[in-house]
Amino acid sequence: MNVLLLGSGGREHALAWKLSQSPTCDTLYAAPGNPGIGDNATCVAIDMTDHAAVIEFCKGHDVGLVVIGPEAPLVDGLADSLRAGNIPTFGPSKAAAQLEGSKGFTKDLCERARIPTGGYIRTTSLDQAVAALADYTAPYVLKADGLAAGKGVVIAQDLDEAKAALSDMFGGGFGAAGAEVVIEEFLEGEEASFFALTDGTAIMPFGTAQDHKQVGEGDVGANTGGMGAYSPAPVLTEELQARTIKEIIQPTVDTMRAEGMPYSGVLYAGLMLTKTGPQLIEYNCRFGDPECQVLMMRLNGDLVQIMLACAQGRLSEVDAGFADETALTVVMAAKGYPGTPEKGGAIGLKEAESADAKIFHAGTKLVDGQLVANGGRVLNVTAKGANVTEAQARAYEAVDAVDFTSGFCRRDIGWKEVARER
Repeated sequence: MNVLLLGSGGREHALAWKLSQSPTCDTLYAAPGNPGIGDNATCVAIDMTDHAAVIEFCKGHDVGLVVIGPEAPLVDGLADSLRAGNIPTFGPSKAAAQLEGSKGFTKDLCERARIPTGGYIRTTSLDQAVAALADYTAPYVLKADGLAAGKGVVIAQDLDEAKAALSDMFGGGFGAAGAEVVIEEFLEGEEASFFALTDGTAIMPFGTAQDHKQVGEGDVGANTGGMGAYSPAPVLTEELQARTIKEIIQPTVDTMRAEGMPYSGVLYAGLMLTKTGPQLIEYNCRFGDPECQVLMMRLNGDLVQIMLACAQGRLSEVDAGFADETALTVVMAAKGYPGTPEKGGAIGLKEAESADAKIFHAGTKLVDGQLVANGGRVLNVTAKGANVTEAQARAYEAVDAVDFTSGFCRRDIGWKEVARER
């Protein structure tokens, strides 16, 4: 069977790497892909916003499964167009993808389905939002309603900072994503991520992870798309995972189906582990980046068959299977990120990979045969170990073997868990 993977980042390189290992995958195509993905797939030029062009490619190349990596084409309804063309597709419909496309939609659904989450208010103007701050106490959680590449959340420590952030949001700082802003109650606890696959009825737990959003060591500084992650997340105990499925995932799947928006694909739940139990912070309708990289390092199952079963409504027929090992990934970013990254820096990877370490390309390109940086987050240096401490040591050993003088990384990915293991 031929498979088409859509996307070009580190998440998609990890998916390509795992999809290509399936004995049932004849030819893996990737659009547009990147130099790393090119080692596992045939990269082709297709505009994901041109639904007709994607369908035409699939029919002309006997594609039996399409895997949509990023969120934007899902929110744009590409999965609907592909399914209308009778092409099995991994990823939710446009209606179901509102779980990520609109923070307000998700909060309203939580209210209807009695899913534990923080209190909130949806605001559509600066004046309304500023007035609503009176109902909350610092720190203030402010979220651009739409897609903002994982950077649309501001935790303001005082009223003046909150007002300035709201002014920026409604003033176009997040583009169209900030046309509406959700103000939320601040939740105390530790964050963790829970992943599940669903075909709209069956639910398959698909691993846990913890990531590091801030650019600086010790989890300080500006928010980013993610500077590193590890899986599994020991803080999400078996008991807490069971509660997450019962109190959050199952009601979401049931409510979406009952309301005519059955969800098919991956549900990525960002959780806050509070004193009273897990509460939903937000949903994403695709794999996390860089969480996908550590999940794929641990996955033993046939990803093509798992995703095809999900797309065809028979998820209950397959198993995932994850290794007991820990996987940890370190993001190597270009200097200037998350502001204006320096592009074009030369990269050398010759000595970096090993039996326990894999490098996924996130923002790279080839210029006259030389690999160079072509984005903010450039590489995901990923390693496995018996625990977080061992995986971290192996990952940083690989980081130190990468020749990327115009790049940087955090040196403390997994620091909380390493401290707990000690």
